[in-house]
This record gives sequence, C-alpha cells and structure tokens, in this order.
Amino acid sequence: MSDGPLPVVSYLKMPPGGEPYLEGHRCQECDCVYLGERQHCSKCSARDSMKAVQLANNGTLYSYSIVHRSFPGIDVPYISAIVDLEGGGTVKGNLIGVEADPEKISFGMPVQVVYDDALGRKDGEGNSYLSYFFKPS
Repeated sequence: MSDGPLPVVSYLKMPPGGEPYLEGHRCQECDCVYLGERQHCSKCSARDSMKAVQLANNGTLYSYSIVHRSFPGIDVPYISAIVDLEGGGTVKGNLIGVEADPEKISFGMPVQVVYDDALGRKDGEGNSYLSYFFKPS
C-alpha cells in the first residue's frame, strides 16, 4: 500500500509536498499544447521539440454530455465534459458542482480544475486514488 493516494492517470502529477497538477507537453516550434507526454508534434510534425509544462487550473467548457447509463456501481446521471484550459490543452473529465440539467450548463462557462478522491474506490492492495474534476468557477 502506498503512503498517499495514487494518481488515476499518468498526466496527473503529485509532487512531494506540492499541489497536484495536470501535465501537458508544448511544442517548442508551433506552441501547440497536448495533454500527457509525447515526443513529436501532431500539428507541425516537429520531432523531439516537446517540453513538459504544467497546465492551467482554469478553462472554459467546450462540450458536455449528461450520462444516464453507465457501469454498475457508477452513480448516474453525471456530466462528462471537455474543457479548453487557459494557455493551451484540452482535457476530458467530469463536471461536478452543477445539476445535470442542460438549463444549468452553458457552453463557454468558466470552470476550474479541482483535485479530489476518485469516488472512494480502492484497488486490491488498499490504495486510494486522486482524480481531477471540473467545477464551475
């Protein structure tokens, strides 16, 4: 068992003694930002020009879907969202802190990235997980 929660995805970084953050990679040739690690740029085809960057914790809601059917044990409805982060990077995650009603959600609404327990789930060794969510700001 680990000392603390584990990140749910490889691009969720948890520095010792620091705050969690999402990591992307920025092309040094064309400035395009991608979520997670990569060696080459898909936009300009530059090779070995990617540099790791900490992504912003604020952005705008680009798209969403209200999910009413899911796997057993997953509470529904929930809001699956795609967010464009300030400074670059597009991230998919769940929108929380707002009712799952299209009248309460608007495209382009400002959101912030928040980090929290991954729904209380633990693996076979008893490890808990840290995840990220979007919340209206």
